[in-house]
Amino acid sequence: MGIFTRFSDIVNSNINAILDKAEDPEKIVRLMIQEMEDTLVEVRSAAARSIADKKDLNRKLGHLEREEREWDGKAELALRKGREDLAKAALIEKSRASSAVELLRADYAAIDEGLSKLNEDISRLEKKLQDAKVRQKSLLARHKTANSRLAARKKIHDYQIDDAMIRFEQYTQRIDDVEGRIEAYDLGLPKDLNHELAGLEAEDSVAQELADLKKRVAKEADTAAEAE
Repeated sequence: MGIFTRFSDIVNSNINAILDKAEDPEKIVRLMIQEMEDTLVEVRSAAARSIADKKDLNRKLGHLEREEREWDGKAELALRKGREDLAKAALIEKSRASSAVELLRADYAAIDEGLSKLNEDISRLEKKLQDAKVRQKSLLARHKTANSRLAARKKIHDYQIDDAMIRFEQYTQRIDDVEGRIEAYDLGLPKDLNHELAGLEAEDSVAQELADLKKRVAKEADTAAEAE
């Protein structure tokens, strides 16, 4: 069963309100478009039938109007010839034709009015259909963008950030190991001048290595943040 069941449901609908309440807006808008297109075909078919009926009535009207004029001419001719009885009979036929003409003109006016309303309905329905198609494009674009962002976020969180944190921990452990080895060399050694100078050199080396490691860690953290 479609979203709409009658033409009035479509032209009076608030598409935004329907989509806001829908669990699957993309599916709903596709159904809307399908039903609108089907209804548009039906309305156009009705308009085509009305146009055909209008043309048929126009032909019948032309025929009856000619017949009306002919009977009027025959009545006049009969009267000129002194045949009042024939003139009377001709006028009766003219009256019959005139009545038929009036009825057809009323039908013609009704069909013409109905056709005018159908044209308005088609215009309104086409506007609704265009609105729905615009919404469909917007929803598809938003859905595609959201999926792309979700995939990127998953990849970042599943791999890059975790991997960066692991490497950070590894670098920290390496720094701890280097500092531990240096401290181990100092254990039990006399604090003479050469030893202290060597210690200063070792501290400079460690400080430089530590600075290099910090730069690499900071750079990788910045890269992961930019990717997010």
